[in-house]
Parts: sequence; C-alpha cells; structure tokens
Amino acid sequence: MATFLLELVSPERLLLSRQVEMAVIPAADGEMGVLPGHAPMMVALRGGVIRVRENGAETERLFVAGGFAEVTETRCTVLADEATPLASLSRAEAERRVREAEEAYAAITAEDPPEKREAAMNRVLSMRAMRDAAEAA
Repeated sequence: MATFLLELVSPERLLLSRQVEMAVIPAADGEMGVLPGHAPMMVALRGGVIRVRENGAETERLFVAGGFAEVTETRCTVLADEATPLASLSRAEAERRVREAEEAYAAITAEDPPEKREAAMNRVLSMRAMRDAAEAA
C-alpha cells in the first residue's frame, strides 16, 4: 500500500518521523484523514488525538494540545504546541490541568482584550480534550 512521511514535532523534540499509510489529525474544523496524494494545505489543530495507521492497523495514538499541520502529496508535518503518547497521559494530571485552565479563564476580566479570552478558552478546550483522551486510554 502507498505511504507518506508523517513527522510530529513538539517544542521539545521530534516525536515521530516515518512512512505511514494514514493519519487522522484533529484539525480545528474537525477530524481530518490524511492519505498519500492528499491535496496540499495548512490546517490549524485543536486539542485532540492523532491516530496513525500502518500495515492496515492503528499503530499509534498521540495527544496534541493544538498547533498546525502542513500536508502535501508526500508528507504531513505536524507542529504541535505540546504532544504526548496517549499511553503516557495521566487522568489525575489531566484533571489538574483542566482545573488550572478553567481558573485562568475565570480570572479574565472585561478589561482584558478579546484575544486573551479566546486563547484561554482554547486552552480550556484543549485540556478537556486531554482529560477525555486520558480517560479513553
């Protein structure tokens, strides 16, 4: 079966770089399947799980807390704000991070710029997605 290069880069390191059959990424507008020959595009990512398929089976699942993906016919490069293998997620840690994000959002005042409120809400949604991914793992 045809493959393409999937690269997943976090601020800390390169997490994944190999040929895969398919990847499902959490695009801001919804789940997006990437296959070899995909139309070129750039997409924003929301918090969610990247699913990797190789040899006809799902081989890896990684949580990303947002970022961007560049898709070409032969490559998908994910630049993640934060990325963690699903097996490494802790429910307790995810719950703590949800609480912190919700507290930060609640502390925003009417005088704060709308961009600050939007960024804080995106963080809340991302951490809730992390908690959901940790519970499902």
